[in-house]
Amino acid sequence: MDEEKISFKQKMEERLIDFAVLSIKVVNRLPENRISYHLGGQLIRSSTSPALNYGEARGAESRKDFIHKLGIILKELRETNICLKILCRTNCIEVADPALIECNELISIFVKSVQTTKRNSNT
Repeated sequence: MDEEKISFKQKMEERLIDFAVLSIKVVNRLPENRISYHLGGQLIRSSTSPALNYGEARGAESRKDFIHKLGIILKELRETNICLKILCRTNCIEVADPALIECNELISIFVKSVQTTKRNSNT
């Protein structure tokens, strides 16, 4: 069972890194204008943060600290989601769809993770 958990943690870390790389590729395809510069910078910050914070969460000092760090990851993913939606709706870029899909999937995973961790800490 512990091997499965370690494997899941490693897979999740890799998935978050891949998502950050995908988002960087989206930013690299943005046209050069003020909107793209502003939203592109924001997208890079918010989409790379989950991978970095996941490393922090894996080293959490307590269950409360772990839940807090998962909450930060979730907050950054939601921010990324909104940024990608804005880029799509302003027709700045059309290749953001795969990033939006992955972002939504990651949000779902982390919502469940926070709920499960909170529930397990109450027992």
